[in-house]
Amino acid sequence: MTIWNPWHGCRKFSPGCRNCYVYRRDAEFGKDSSIVKKTKQFDLPLKKDRHGDYKLQDDGEYVYCCMTSDFFIEEADAWRPEIWDIIRARQDLTFSIITKRIHRFRVGLPDDWGDGWDHVHICVTCEDQSAANDRLPILLDLPVKHRSIIHEPMLGRIDVETALASGKIESVTCGGESGEGARECDFAWILFSMEQCVRQGVRFHFKQTGANFRKGDRVYHIDRKDQMIQAAKAGVDYLPY
Repeated sequence: MTIWNPWHGCRKFSPGCRNCYVYRRDAEFGKDSSIVKKTKQFDLPLKKDRHGDYKLQDDGEYVYCCMTSDFFIEEADAWRPEIWDIIRARQDLTFSIITKRIHRFRVGLPDDWGDGWDHVHICVTCEDQSAANDRLPILLDLPVKHRSIIHEPMLGRIDVETALASGKIESVTCGGESGEGARECDFAWILFSMEQCVRQGVRFHFKQTGANFRKGDRVYHIDRKDQMIQAAKAGVDYLPY
């Protein structure tokens, strides 16, 4: 897995942003996370070694783009066309773009985008039912080859079965919230999402429990290092093939 952050910084956009890990991390160094700036990684996929080979090689995993910002944030509108050019140039890699601002998808979209690029996956974050209701109809209507949903931090029971039934969603990932002040994630919500995926034949992944994980009448307080481990132990991931 490779993380590529061509810019850093974001503005909080919806309830899922309340305890943003980027803000927590930047606060430790006295940085203002609301200031969006280009980074030294801006052209990372095009960097070459002394032999003329790309430093970033295909490892069979995604290149996750803008994990400390949002790909479609307004402040990056002037830079995004160049990033699309870089992505176009590296069709040997598979890029994953996770966003809450799917309504801005068409801003600066390349003229040759057509019905989507095979090596670009668009994943929309839906932390609660309101976000799912607002964002998923937009995602389903866009010219995109690969679409996914992530419920993280998951803040409630979320019904996305209509979207899954469209046959356009490739996967759903769920995860709880980490860090100080983390809100509870209920295992019942995870199972509800998994059951929808099973019925519709969509891949499902339970990524992490979060810091405060409810199972039945009990709330477990789980260290950050154990949250992914405990999610895996739940054994609820689903592969339809």
